[in-house]
Amino acid sequence: MIGDTIAAIATAMTASGIGIIRMSGEDSRDILSKVYRSNNDSKKIVDENSHTIHYGFIYDGDEMVDEVLVMLMDGPRSYTGEDTVEIDCHGGVLAMRKVLETVIKYGARPADPGEFTKRAFLNGRIDLSQAEAVIDIINAKSEYALKSSVSQLKGSVLNTIEDIRGQIIYHIAYIESALDDPEHISIDGYGEELKVVVDREKEKVERLIHSSDEGKMIQEGIKTVIVGKPNAGKSSLLNLLVGEDRAIVTDIAGTTRDILEETIILQGISLRIIDTAGIRDTEDIVEKIGVEKAREYAQDADLILYVVDASVALDDNDESIVRMLKEWGKKAVILLNKTDLEAVVTEESLEKQIILPVIMVSAKEQKGIKNLENQIKEMFFQGELSFNDEVYITNVRHKNALIEVRKSLEMVKHSIELGMPEDFYSIDLMNAYECLGSITGESVGEDLVNEIFSKFCTGK
Repeated sequence: MIGDTIAAIATAMTASGIGIIRMSGEDSRDILSKVYRSNNDSKKIVDENSHTIHYGFIYDGDEMVDEVLVMLMDGPRSYTGEDTVEIDCHGGVLAMRKVLETVIKYGARPADPGEFTKRAFLNGRIDLSQAEAVIDIINAKSEYALKSSVSQLKGSVLNTIEDIRGQIIYHIAYIESALDDPEHISIDGYGEELKVVVDREKEKVERLIHSSDEGKMIQEGIKTVIVGKPNAGKSSLLNLLVGEDRAIVTDIAGTTRDILEETIILQGISLRIIDTAGIRDTEDIVEKIGVEKAREYAQDADLILYVVDASVALDDNDESIVRMLKEWGKKAVILLNKTDLEAVVTEESLEKQIILPVIMVSAKEQKGIKNLENQIKEMFFQGELSFNDEVYITNVRHKNALIEVRKSLEMVKHSIELGMPEDFYSIDLMNAYECLGSITGESVGEDLVNEIFSKFCTGK
């Protein structure tokens, strides 16, 4: 509960140069004064200025626990908005535990997962979307995921949502005032004026929902499936991209029978790469299952890398893969592999089969990967990602709330077109307003708040 003083280890539980034990709550300084000693007795630690660092020792009674640096940060100018103390001790697991046990012994209680950030939210330091950005920063797997989360932490989502809410609440208030005082506030012809506003705000919501596709890929990575007929060099390509031998590579067709997944970073973009069994007609039961799995994964992919052996003529298996790509309409790149050998298949012959980007590669000679990186970046992010002006929705909870907002605004528009009474507009506008509030945390229940912060690590 708010009011308790909580404590936790805020750094990884592993051998390291430094470890941090964090305390937050109104008794932080008092607890520190019971366990902290220094060679400078001229001023007690409880009387030191905020945002200062002090050298000394942590003691449990007469026993010295560790040599430390102590940072004092009084609320509200702290992460949680409360009085906060951070104790920098040696980074050994035992040393950190001993310091934590000592501050708990003298009055602090162990923090729950995410409780520091939860307090920051409850104390109004950050909104719920910013709090969720904190865990996204911790879990970021690529440069773009990190930039997106930092942008959200700085308030990109909050500012956008608050702007839309501001427009909606203005018109809710106007309608309610007019219904309460029809003699002085006229709403004749107001429906057409409101329709313009609803269309404008709905367009903003649509853009946010649309951004969630890119946002999902930024946060989770682009689900990339490698397909091709057996022995085209799919596994060699995977090993080259990963930078180590993760897949078995032989000259025997059909070596890969199961699914192998790896995550790699290309130019700041995270790719969840899945190597699949070679696609061909086969009577081998096990291989046939692998081929079916390959088709299923490809159908669900964000990006398909179709590997073609340049040294072997195209056949019925290639035609089957081309039909599959045409049917699904997925984003795909053709990788013309083994270009170090005498070419039988050319770029021109592939382009006659299907209109897709063709990149010449050689997994053996490690050529063409830079061109592939640039092509992926161009296909998904138009060559560049900016987090200065563009807002990306990366959270499924936010997307679902925005979908509800869109439905409510569509209902308002429908009511206007049917000539319904103005109080009908107000009901759906209020629903849209509250759904937007659920993103920032202004209209969410305690259960949802607890669920969100339970996903955090202890100490954050």
